[in-house]
Amino acid sequence: MTCRLTVAAAQIACRPGDISANLTAHIEMVRQATALGADILVFPELSLTDYVAAPDCAALATTRAAPEFALIGEAAGALQVSIGFIERDAQGRFFNAQALIAGDRIAVHRKLNLPGYGTLREDAVYAKGEALDLVDMRDGWRLATLICADSWNPALPWLAALAGANLLILPVASSRGAVDGGFDNPRGWEINLAHTAMTYGLPTIFANHCGRRGGFDFWGGSRILDATGRELARAGDEPELISAVIDLDDGITARKNLPTARDSDPTLIHRLLGEYLEATKE
Repeated sequence: MTCRLTVAAAQIACRPGDISANLTAHIEMVRQATALGADILVFPELSLTDYVAAPDCAALATTRAAPEFALIGEAAGALQVSIGFIERDAQGRFFNAQALIAGDRIAVHRKLNLPGYGTLREDAVYAKGEALDLVDMRDGWRLATLICADSWNPALPWLAALAGANLLILPVASSRGAVDGGFDNPRGWEINLAHTAMTYGLPTIFANHCGRRGGFDFWGGSRILDATGRELARAGDEPELISAVIDLDDGITARKNLPTARDSDPTLIHRLLGEYLEATKE
């Protein structure tokens, strides 16, 4: 019997630093997704605080015990919800993080690849995450989370696929002009998303911000792709909820027909990487 998921992306226009207003927007999208019968809903990167160039982390950061998470979990019921937030750990470090809320259970991914180029200076604000953990969902689904620039590190989608991921969620805060040299962010993501989904047979939920604020021009374009890289749904440049149905068997077939992860020979890569690191020692 096939196992299908109804997946959704919530493209929202956040208010910088206004957690209360952003929480209200989250709850409304959760209600809409529940009415659609969605199984999982993904919000953009740092959706609870908005993506701010120089955030007041001391004021905006929270822990996994945040009351906002409980309120979203209560509103969501059986719907699993992925939200972006600034996490503060016991040592006082701050992380760009994404929480997957499933009832009273919370799984957190901390961003691994922090950009420090163009208008993006996350490397000066946040500590790096140190793990890429998968979450087992129902009926054989295994979910990996990569936050924005994580997916531009070629090793990270590959490692997620090697670990057995069959669903990728990708919350981002992509703004026009964020990268120097006239880099076309919408076109860049078009190529990146299709490549990753097709190469690794990974259905992908891509959730971006929209609207102009704080010097950023968020272009929206949230979308859902299947395991062959085919687009199933796409948002425009305004707040919107999109959804699509993905099938576990379709992913199995795609990864059988194009067995990139199976044939990638990580032992060889490990040896070559070791040789490279040895050769570049100072």
